[in-house]
Amino acid sequence: MTTPTSTGTDGRVLHADTSMDAVTLHVGDLEGMSSYYADAIALEPLEERSRGRQVHRVLGRGTTPMLRLVHTPDLPGVDPRQAGLFHTAFLFDDAASLSATVLRAAQDRRGRFVGSSDHLVSEAFYFTDPEGNGIELYTDRDRDLWLHRGGELVMATEYLDPNAYLREHLSQAAVDAGPALPGRVGHVHLQVGDIPTAAEFYLDTLGFEATVRGYPGALFASAGGYHHHVAMNTWNSAGAGPRASTLGLGDVAVTVPGRDDLDALATRLRVRRLQFADDGRSVSLRDPWGTQVTVSVPGTTTEDLLLR
Repeated sequence: MTTPTSTGTDGRVLHADTSMDAVTLHVGDLEGMSSYYADAIALEPLEERSRGRQVHRVLGRGTTPMLRLVHTPDLPGVDPRQAGLFHTAFLFDDAASLSATVLRAAQDRRGRFVGSSDHLVSEAFYFTDPEGNGIELYTDRDRDLWLHRGGELVMATEYLDPNAYLREHLSQAAVDAGPALPGRVGHVHLQVGDIPTAAEFYLDTLGFEATVRGYPGALFASAGGYHHHVAMNTWNSAGAGPRASTLGLGDVAVTVPGRDDLDALATRLRVRRLQFADDGRSVSLRDPWGTQVTVSVPGTTTEDLLLR
């Protein structure tokens, strides 16, 4: 496979066309979690592979991988106070697709509905899966409607009535379409021990740019002016140290346009004397709390995910 190249990066920040890719979760009950994400989020199993005692299973919509579940026996459950995942945010193209998925998730009693919000840049619904991993289901408002103030994007957490939203946007056609409707990982929200350390890693080292710094206990960052590809908060995890080996988040995946973007990242990592792995198509490393981050060129396949 030819490795794509790109132009336009200045070596300090991620390319404007950066996006997010499939998130990896370590799970205790592979069949139960697969069934939940299939029924509640309408993700289809795409491929799987056994590696020793582990079974890796990739789920998604169409040919788009969105989630890798790794059955990892004998690990303790998710600790909501440690660094790791706050939520995986699945992005949908329109309100009908979002509404259909929200209805599915709300009707599945294995998970838990934890709220909905109008963030001005997006409309979002929040759930927790059966093993305690956070989920956001959302659509974006048109970028022309986003507001900026004092050099920052204006975001808020305003009430969004879930029942009124479903009454307005839900259609039987979208419900019946299920996994045939497109979806993707829009952003990943992390729990961290402190914001300055997170900023040094995710902004100064990885190359994301801050979009919102003023939200209490949180930092939002992106590439190319998106509202956020990653967010970091200390709401539950202030002071947390490196993660213990538990169920939950296994890998945060980022896609950049080409090999020269990976080269620029590798240069930043060498300057900071950080350890990383480079297989030609991806660079992987761990953040200060032990969360693995993999930055890849486009074209990640289920085979690529299964080999990570």
